[in-house]
This record gives sequence, structure tokens and C-alpha cells, in this order.
Amino acid sequence: MEYTYNIIDSNATSKLQLQLYLEEYEDLTCSGVATSASEGLNTLLKHSPDLVLINLGEDGMDYFQMVTELNQYMPSLPIIIGYATTKKYAYNAIKSGFFDYWILPHNEFDIRKTILRLRKLHPKQDIPSTICLKSYNDYRYLDTKNILYLKSDNNTTDFYMKDGNVISAFKTLKSFEDKLPEGFIRIHQSYILNSRYVSRINYGKSICTLSHDREEELPFSKTYKDKIDMLKEILSKTAVKALN
Repeated sequence: MEYTYNIIDSNATSKLQLQLYLEEYEDLTCSGVATSASEGLNTLLKHSPDLVLINLGEDGMDYFQMVTELNQYMPSLPIIIGYATTKKYAYNAIKSGFFDYWILPHNEFDIRKTILRLRKLHPKQDIPSTICLKSYNDYRYLDTKNILYLKSDNNTTDFYMKDGNVISAFKTLKSFEDKLPEGFIRIHQSYILNSRYVSRINYGKSICTLSHDREEELPFSKTYKDKIDMLKEILSKTAVKALN
């Protein structure tokens, strides 16, 4: 199971460096970024991440106030890690219950130690999310992590798996749409894809490319363009852009 994290950092360089280091850990997924305490509070309440990483910078006390305010709205605080160029805020971080405190610039070894300690003290049991396909007295369970996409054909839905198998269910695509976990996005009247396998979004051709052992191109329609835009935003949060 994955840990979700948010980064609150007004310094683009340190934020990018941290994201690059965290990309190494497959069980960490970025769910939001912010550049100030007020924006950070809104992002945390929206995404409820497991982990928050904050560049305390020159506005450290604003962030400690933000943490205090979080207690008013959340049943339990996320795990919080602060970092700064000096130890100026270290005492306040300890008093506020921070999990760790780093000195900038980011150090790969410090980050690795913190992540390993996080896994040890706050383990997440890796229980696969499954969906049940029932046909009379036959029950078939699919691990949703292994589903590339779903395709509808009249009243039948085909599940395309990453091992190449295609499994059919005699139900409509709509009947599965609300039962799939977060990360599955409907992009067309006939398609729902698993966003973890998306490698390309081509707005000109209205195509999403999925990559695993092979590439699959799925069309998306104007009706679901808002879902495509949302997908692009999610994937862009941890991507390093190279603009022509």
C-alpha cells in the first residue's frame, strides 16, 4: 500500500530536488503541492495525505500555526517533516510533534533514513484491492493493480490485464465505474483506464497511451475532457517537465 504525501515549499529548487529523491520510493505518491501556509492548509484538507514535507524557510512560525489549525479539522494529524537551512526551527518542530527535521540542502542519506524509519514505525499492510466478478455460482477476484483498462461492448465489459489476459464480465461499464478504487478514470463511453499505467496524453489526437510490456492507445472523448484534464494534473505533480 502506498503512502501519499504533500510538499509545501515556496523554493522551486528545493521542491524539485526533494521530488527527484522521493521518486526512488515506489510506495510514496505525491497527492499535492503548495507554496504557502494558507495554500498548504487548503491542500492538506483536500487530500488528507499520510505525510507532509514543509520548507519552513523564513515563514516557519506560519507553518507551526497551520499545524495547530489542522487539529481543528482533522481527526488525526499526518506525519510531518520540516526542513530549513538552519536549526532555527528545530525546537518548535519537536514541540509540534514533527516526525523529523532536515537541514538543507537535501541529503539523500537523511531522506533514506527517514523513509526507512517511517516504514518501520508506521507500516502499511499491503492488502491488494480486489474487484469481484460474479457469474452464477462462480466468483472471480481481480487485483485492481493488475488491470490496465476496461472496455465496454454493449452489456459486456472486458478487463484487459497487464499479463495480456482479457477477462469478460456480463455487466455494463457503468456498473463498475463507482466500484473501482481511486486512480481508475473514465475517459470515454467505452473505456475506463488505470492511471498508474498512463505514459502519454495526446490532446491533438485525443489519445491516452498506456505502457507496460506493450503500449495500448485508448481514445478519449470531449464529454470526458474534464477527467483528462484532472488526470494530467495528477500525473504532472511528480513529473519533471521539458518544454519545447
